[in-house]
Amino acid sequence: MTTPTPEPLRWAVIGTGGIAKAFCEDLRLTGTGTLVAVGSRTSARAEAFAAETGASRSYGDQAEMLAADDIEAVYVATPHTGHKDAALAAIEAGKAVLVEKPFTINRAEAEEVVKAARARGVFLMEAMWTRFLPHMVRVRELLAQGRLGDVRLVNAEHGVWFPFDPAHRLFDPALGGGALLDLGIYPVSLLSMVFGTPDSVVSSTQFGATGVDGHTSVVTGYAGGRQGVAVTTMEAFLPNRASIAGTEARIDIDPWWYRPTSFTLTGRTGAVERYEWPVPGNGLRFQAEEVARRVREGALESPVLTLDETCEIMGTMDEIRAQAGLRYPGE
Repeated sequence: MTTPTPEPLRWAVIGTGGIAKAFCEDLRLTGTGTLVAVGSRTSARAEAFAAETGASRSYGDQAEMLAADDIEAVYVATPHTGHKDAALAAIEAGKAVLVEKPFTINRAEAEEVVKAARARGVFLMEAMWTRFLPHMVRVRELLAQGRLGDVRLVNAEHGVWFPFDPAHRLFDPALGGGALLDLGIYPVSLLSMVFGTPDSVVSSTQFGATGVDGHTSVVTGYAGGRQGVAVTTMEAFLPNRASIAGTEARIDIDPWWYRPTSFTLTGRTGAVERYEWPVPGNGLRFQAEEVARRVREGALESPVLTLDETCEIMGTMDEIRAQAGLRYPGE
């Protein structure tokens, strides 16, 4: 007897920016999900985005969209400061929720959203799409196999130059602008994936003209003297590489390490293994497939990126900001 193929998960998207568009494009590649609706703050913008992405319906009223019975999952892709409220509304409506990274502005907000999802009994996950890419799946397999020996150091960077524009969300403190939340979340999450929650955090941050962080360097410490180094900036274009180094071997992930890419494993004796994966689309399909798989299983979170880990990561981000004296309006 053959197992019936599950029906595609029916998605709605809140937000109409670049990452929302990329997600909608990749959803077509999955076979496990279908785009039903899109929502925005204005009906006109929602209609235009629906026409652009092929959504069958558009909404300028979020509550009306979330009340639709045929919507099973919601992808929250608003600016950072809107994540908490949109996620809570979707959770209250009983939908599975995928929240774009960073999950929230801070740990307190993250814990509020997680508590609500657990109380309501609905699936919730942070959309740290890098965690689900094929090359990162293989990295975790090699780590689990002990191929690197005792892992001692992880280096990761995310730096992209943005032209100064005080009207852009990245330069707006009220929208959680700056390099750390938008870019730095990637290397901080990688350090968490390899080492877990740090025992110590030491950081240095420089600020830009509008008061948001321009670049930040972080050193995290763990048991046994292990270290992580994360660098992020919106004022320079970095090589955007990452490496995981152990006593027996080292993994060097090619640029841009947080996107679909390849890597090299180099043994202590000089032996080299090359891993490459051609990936169609933008790379966001894999997190959508993870959500569909877990929801159809009846799970409430993903073991690949648990809700507790997401909260711990936001706690690390809080500590980095605290050392810099960086606060967002309303905190």
